[in-house]
Amino acid sequence: MSNNPHLWMRAESRPSERRAPLVPEDAARLVAQDVEITVEESAQRAFPLDDYLAAGCHAAPAGSWTDAPGGAHVLGLKELPDGPAELIHRHIYFGHAYKGQTGASELLARFTAGGGSLLDLEYLTDDTGRRLAAFGYWAGYVGAALAVLHRRGRLRTPLTPTGLDALEALLNEPGENGSALVIGALGRSGRGACDALAKAGLTPTRWDIAETATLDRAALLDHDILVNTVLMNRPTPPFLTHADLDGPRRLSVVSDVTCDVTSACNVLPVYTELTDWDRPVRRLREGDRPADLIAIDNLPSLLPVEASRAFSAELWPLLANLGGADPVWARCLGVFETAVAGTGNGESAGDRADDDERKEYADAR
Repeated sequence: MSNNPHLWMRAESRPSERRAPLVPEDAARLVAQDVEITVEESAQRAFPLDDYLAAGCHAAPAGSWTDAPGGAHVLGLKELPDGPAELIHRHIYFGHAYKGQTGASELLARFTAGGGSLLDLEYLTDDTGRRLAAFGYWAGYVGAALAVLHRRGRLRTPLTPTGLDALEALLNEPGENGSALVIGALGRSGRGACDALAKAGLTPTRWDIAETATLDRAALLDHDILVNTVLMNRPTPPFLTHADLDGPRRLSVVSDVTCDVTSACNVLPVYTELTDWDRPVRRLREGDRPADLIAIDNLPSLLPVEASRAFSAELWPLLANLGGADPVWARCLGVFETAVAGTGNGESAGDRADDDERKEYADAR
């Protein structure tokens, strides 16, 4: 890595993604430390390009990262477009490619073909395995809020980005709440979910590692709302099964904040496809005991400004160290190298992160 890193923040290819991994105020801090930053044009990003230019960044057309200088680090959040077939740069984003997810092997093959590498934001950890930058709080907050609004019959679709004040105004409206259970209540996502439920007037049941070590399935099914915020890095017995949905239960709304649906580590194997902004809710069971699912994998983008600012505040100091021998980035690169070498699924850092998450069941995306 060069001593003066060049960050190239790409436009997101997903139409509903309005977040930014780096906000203008934090970009200005990096520019002041001699970090060169190029920002691609984007009609959907919640932060105007002019604000980045005022912070000292350069502008580039959307999608031009493919022609960025070879030493640039391409910064994003969600998935890359399908092309090019060979990835030559170091990419920083949530790749979701180390646990056997759909498309993971194809993505890693693109990096191998081009000689590039993936610095997955999920694997930015300290030396104890604790994640250093995450959207978890706002993912949990929005996931729980949508569950409450749906149960009240007040979820407005298609979903559109909003601000925290507007969302909390909806949660403050009177309505039938029922009972809610948050699994992973001590992690970032879990804390966000509990805060949203409290804003809506609920006192949620809070489970974490102690309560799920010997799962009380009957107690789980005796809640109206289940919010799952657990991100597992190894297979574990599921929290909810098809047999549970077919048997006696009070449970009617499941909000899976983690959305690990295509992974062997999925703790809610009762569905096979995510939901989205156009159709945020999918019916899992019909009849007199319906069960509905919310499983949107970019929940924080519904609060793009708040979520981006919180994430950027954690990420920008790490980006300032890209040009040196920083152990955080070295560990992150090591997980990628382990994955492409075929010797495991990134266990060296992934297991350390898992140990921490099992203490506080941290962070969905």
